[in-house]
Amino acid sequence: MRHAKITPFLFIAPMLIGLLVFRLLPIGVSFGISFTSWNIFSPPQWIGLDNYRTMVQSAAFWEVARNTVVFALVFVPLVMGLGLSLALLVNQKLRGSTFFRGVFFMPYITSIVAVALAWKWILATRFGLLNNALIDWFGVQSPPSWLGDPSYALFAVAFVLAWQSAGFQMLLFLAGLQNIDESIKEAALIDGASRRQVFRHITLPLLSPITFFVLIISLIASSQTFEVTYALTGGGPQRASTTLAFYIYQNAFVHFQMGFASALAYALLLFVGGLTLLNFVLRRRWVHYG
Repeated sequence: MRHAKITPFLFIAPMLIGLLVFRLLPIGVSFGISFTSWNIFSPPQWIGLDNYRTMVQSAAFWEVARNTVVFALVFVPLVMGLGLSLALLVNQKLRGSTFFRGVFFMPYITSIVAVALAWKWILATRFGLLNNALIDWFGVQSPPSWLGDPSYALFAVAFVLAWQSAGFQMLLFLAGLQNIDESIKEAALIDGASRRQVFRHITLPLLSPITFFVLIISLIASSQTFEVTYALTGGGPQRASTTLAFYIYQNAFVHFQMGFASALAYALLLFVGGLTLLNFVLRRRWVHYG
């Protein structure tokens, strides 16, 4: 009898140990490090709230924070719009729709570094496919430097990440679309509603729980972008495409300011947590269950 009570805990013990050692313990340790000055090579020195004061008083931090907000405002609507559009497309009962589901999902399971390098070639200023197309097809004399101009770099990174991630959002939206009872749509069409009205007043409200979930994971993804930024722009030019996640990497593993990087990580935690909490509060106004 005693063994029967202990056995379930033995089965979940590996997961709990992994959660403790690789998640909860590092979170606690990093919080302590945020109150120290530590460069890895020498013992950490307690400095209290100095890292947080430096962060708040730093013009670079506020520039990077602004970049993070702008990136989220561009990436989240773009990836959700692409995901929903692809889901609506492959949800049609047409030949080859299963094949195209795989094609659209392929970028998501492809290495993000490989995707970024391919797009770096496409967006190259002198020999890129996009700029050559603008010159040859549209007669543009001076095409933009998509990755070298501070005005475009952040938006280019957001677009590439949205293109790579849209396949996953497509699957989520597709699952939601296939759970909607078709008889409801058919009844509305028989009553004289147009397809646009059916989509606006039936499909979107019934899809709102999935939309809410996609919104949350997209917000979190927008705050964690690193690989695509590293591969495309390296955070440049002039820190124009540096977001908080990349700024944390730079301070921790380039400048070896572990204490300051830990303080930045908790600023990012507050940013993402605040947005997530706000969305949970506002969901009552637009999320409909059943």
